Amino acid sequence: QVHVVESGGGLVQAGGSLRLSCATSGSIFRINAMGWYRQAPGKQRELVAQITAAGSTTYAISVKDRFTISRDRDNAKNTVYLQMNSLKPEDTAVYYCNTQTADFLRRPHDYWGQGTQVTVSS
Repeated sequence: QVHVVESGGGLVQAGGSLRLSCATSGSIFRINAMGWYRQAPGKQRELVAQITAAGSTTYAISVKDRFTISRDRDNAKNTVYLQMNSLKPEDTAVYYCNTQTADFLRRPHDYWGQGTQVTVSS
C-alpha cells in the first residue's frame, strides 16, 4: 500500500504565506513525479505545481512567481513542499497532493492524499 499525507493548510489573510508538506510512503518502486492540485467549490481540480524525479518543475500560470514547489534534499524521504506566498482569496481551495509512481513492470500508478483546506481571507 502507498500512503500520501498532506499537512500545513489553514486560514491566512490575503498577502500572507503558507507552506504545505506532503509525504509519500509504502511499497514504492519508483516515484516519477509529485505535485499539488487544488479544487475550489464548483470548479474542477487543477494542477498547481509538479516536480519530477529529475527535478523539473511545472506551475499553473496563476501561481507562477508566487508558489514554489521543492522536495526534501534527502529524496528518499519522498517529501515535497509547496511554499505559497502573496496568497490571494482566489487561492482558496482544497489542496491535494498527487504522487505518480511506476512499478517494476513500468506500469504507472497514481496516488492522492485526502486534501488540506487552504482559506485566504480578503
